[in-house]
Amino acid sequence: MREGLTNTPEWGGHGTENGHVPVLLKEAIDFLAVQRGGTVCDATVGLGGHSLAIARRLGAPGHLIGVDKDPAALEISSARLQAQSDDWPKVELRHASFAEIGKQCESASLDGLLADLGVSSLQFDTAARGFSFQADAPLDMRMNPLSERTAEQVVNHLDERELADVIYEFGEERRSRRIARAIVRSRPVHTTRQLVDVISAAARSMKLGHKKHDRIHPATRTFQALRIFVNRELDDLRDLL
Repeated sequence: MREGLTNTPEWGGHGTENGHVPVLLKEAIDFLAVQRGGTVCDATVGLGGHSLAIARRLGAPGHLIGVDKDPAALEISSARLQAQSDDWPKVELRHASFAEIGKQCESASLDGLLADLGVSSLQFDTAARGFSFQADAPLDMRMNPLSERTAEQVVNHLDERELADVIYEFGEERRSRRIARAIVRSRPVHTTRQLVDVISAAARSMKLGHKKHDRIHPATRTFQALRIFVNRELDDLRDLL
């Protein structure tokens, strides 16, 4: 998950604006070895926490390129990355997937690139977007709201075998076949609450006679699998690499 719960004091709370603390901020920026006057791409700019720290190191001669597929994140990060001093780099924000970095940046033009993978706190905490099963919402899960495929389409239109394969491959859910069968029998499934109820019922039937139970919510792996599949996260990562 692209967010953290702690911050490092010597960084002066750089990531704490709006309650957002970027994960492993100091470690990420140190390993990135940002040099003044360089050109760096934050391929998952999100709420701008890492980019803010990068911009401060680049200084006025530098160039920061921020990319994100979520327009809501870009709107927030745009406000955060406004010039804060005379010693501020050129900042460009672009609505795109990190899979398109090859098209967004010229060959051999970057001194560094950062990609903070996974769902962001903005996406996860916005119940209406359907990433979390903590609140009832439409089954969406798109990081880019302009994308065509939603989680609702996946659970209602894939055949049982395809759905089981998605849940197993991207969620490492050993009960994938039983869960897929339960989902297909319960169609149409439109909301996160409906899906959680279906998965929980299928998981309970698997636990009968077993002493050991999962320590995580029974829907966690299936929701993870759907999110990764809907957003082509592993395909995009391969394209980035």
